Formats: sequence, structure tokens, C-alpha cells
Amino acid sequence: METRLEIKGMTCGHCVSAVEKALAGVPGVAKVIDVSKDRGEALVEGEAEPEKLIEAITGEGYEAKVA
Repeated sequence: METRLEIKGMTCGHCVSAVEKALAGVPGVAKVIDVSKDRGEALVEGEAEPEKLIEAITGEGYEAKVA
């Protein structure tokens, strides 16, 4: 299953890395397919609950919602 998330607040490569790392640490994530600051989104593969993905991103200081 793929989950696409809209993310606000990413402005640099460090932001992208922080979001990738946070998402990769969520139980059920098989792969972080893409995180794009230009599009303001992330695409994740796996069985992780969207709420847990959003919690991981907001924990890093960014806003997120299911796209």
C-alpha cells in the first residue's frame, strides 16, 4: 500500500532528510519512496497507519496530512 502525504514547512535538504528519517522509523513502513520539498509531499510504501506517519512528521516540526 502506498500513502501520499502533503507536508508544509520543508525548506532545505536537511528538512527532507529529517522527514525521511522520521518516516523510516515508523513501524510498518517498508520504504520511503520519495520526499520532495519542491512538491511538499512524501510517498511511503508499507502498512503503516497514516496517523502514525503524520505524528512522525509533526514530531519533527512540520505540518502534514494525507494527500
